[in-house]
Amino acid sequence: MPALKVRAGLTPTFPSPPQRDRGPTDVITQEAGIRTSSGQTLRITPLVKEDDLVAQGAPVACLRDAPQIQFVAPMPGRIARISLKPGRKLSEIVMFHEAGGEVVQHDGAGATTDHALRDLMQSAGVWPWLRRRPFGGMPAADERPSAIVVMAIDTRPFAPDPRQALAGREEAFAHGLQALASLSDGPVFVCHAPGPALFERGLGDGQVRAEACTPRHPQGSAGLRIHALAPATIETPVWDIHAEDVAALGDLLSTGILPMSRLVRVAGSGLRESRLVRAQPGADLRELTLRAVAPGAHVLMSGSPLDGHEAHWLAPRHRQITVLPRPQNDKPPHWFVAALTRSGLPKPVIPTAALTQAFGAALPAVALVRALSAGDDEMAMKLGALSMLEEDVGLADYVLGGQSDLAEFLRGMLDRIQTELAP
Repeated sequence: MPALKVRAGLTPTFPSPPQRDRGPTDVITQEAGIRTSSGQTLRITPLVKEDDLVAQGAPVACLRDAPQIQFVAPMPGRIARISLKPGRKLSEIVMFHEAGGEVVQHDGAGATTDHALRDLMQSAGVWPWLRRRPFGGMPAADERPSAIVVMAIDTRPFAPDPRQALAGREEAFAHGLQALASLSDGPVFVCHAPGPALFERGLGDGQVRAEACTPRHPQGSAGLRIHALAPATIETPVWDIHAEDVAALGDLLSTGILPMSRLVRVAGSGLRESRLVRAQPGADLRELTLRAVAPGAHVLMSGSPLDGHEAHWLAPRHRQITVLPRPQNDKPPHWFVAALTRSGLPKPVIPTAALTQAFGAALPAVALVRALSAGDDEMAMKLGALSMLEEDVGLADYVLGGQSDLAEFLRGMLDRIQTELAP
């Protein structure tokens, strides 16, 4: 069994041109968009108006039901457009960059208690970087998790190495881990690839623990790690956060300024060359791929080829941009042929070794896929679906050849459970 776990997972390959420059290039796009993660709906109250000039880190909106949780400007600039959906739901806030603008500074040294740390993270814009299981989205303002999982590994295709993002920031990373440990009574797991230690032993009085992962996907998936280390339930939520965001939290506590750049890889078969950049959250994907895109129609995706989506702005938690050639629109089949070849029922799931490996050999893959496809929420919960989100089943969808939209089934199941069972 241990040997199976070591070899568990797959290494899906997608074509991409080589990277010309070895190191990352700093890029602040002239436009940026503040929006929610894909599939998430948030009711907000804007704190600025169009044409307002704002500093980097200044609050531009807050949650309507929890005004202490704020969204902040990723760069100094001017508010260009505020778009809200019915019910004051956030669509996007677009801003233009203005060089030489101010940067908001907080009292990081004063966050010495749990309450003060939460206030700082929520007012400085760090709170939306946290993600809870089950159901996804950011945690409630007063929620206390049973465990926190820090992802210092990402095994998705084209993902940048989190160790590279942490290079030279070891002290800030340790400071951020120490702060996170105070937000939970349970352990803080740091999941990392094999290599040198990322922090000293005994951090947080032993509350912070290192967990080595193999480099095959989905071993670097937060959902799989949570399922293995601290399964999430309705009564015991678990948080996850990227290691680079933990280092940013450490910098905030040390300097009072929240860094707004992240390591992002631009790759895909629709490019002439790949890139590694440091860009702000919500960066303009068109500018980041300017002069690197190959001739012809293409698709700009925020995220990896497995779980990304077509977008204009870099999604809040994404650190990958995938550019693919736009597929040609084939002539649709005659309606009678389509009726004979397509069924309204889900296609049968064929048990294969690849499907088992798509869940890291850690979950009963076939049973879970069948439960999701059939809408058997009770069975899916028993099998560990509450620790999963859409991105965690991206590899399984890929292995099934796109015949089963597991991400959509999983989201529907989570929404039903949240409506019926969650307090």
